[in-house]
Amino acid sequence: MIIKKADIETVAVKPSQYPETDIPEIAFAGRSNVGKSSLLNLLTNRRNLARTSGNPGKTRTINFYRVNDDFRIVDLPGYGYAKISRSQSEGWGQMIETYLEGRTTLLKVVQLVDIRHEPSAQDVQMYNYLRHFGLDGIVVATKADKVSTNEKQKCISVIRKTLGLSAEDKVIPVSALKRTGHEVLLEELEHLLASSANVAE
Repeated sequence: MIIKKADIETVAVKPSQYPETDIPEIAFAGRSNVGKSSLLNLLTNRRNLARTSGNPGKTRTINFYRVNDDFRIVDLPGYGYAKISRSQSEGWGQMIETYLEGRTTLLKVVQLVDIRHEPSAQDVQMYNYLRHFGLDGIVVATKADKVSTNEKQKCISVIRKTLGLSAEDKVIPVSALKRTGHEVLLEELEHLLASSANVAE
């Protein structure tokens, strides 16, 4: 898949602010500071489509990006940032939950984890939640440039075991810094969208 066009369409905190359900959506979720904004910029080949920040917890809204006028990438608020209040954390959690449970055009959620670390309890909780709703199946291991080639497979094995992934579930190592791995993810998204179109027909 070649992304030729990507623009921010809507920023939302509640369903009444979501865009129309006219095209399929693929959401991206992950802990704060896992590199989600950098990945979205890499996928869309846009330097500042999603704002990157050194301050974890920066994304406090659900951001809808219209891509090639064919589908949307949906950037969900990062979870697991310790330096926010419990009420803020619960509010973001409810915002994510409301979107995931009620969005009829949502095809899949790509979950991001840092390849260098064993997935956290919140990562596991999120993946189990996605599995419950049939939205699981694609995990992106970010910051792949931070580990050696020999370490990479070991790290992926830890991710698979901790999240309880099946053989069919994909773990895709990606480095936004080195601009590697995103082509594999784009292929997966292309297959997902094509399958959705076939079902719709």
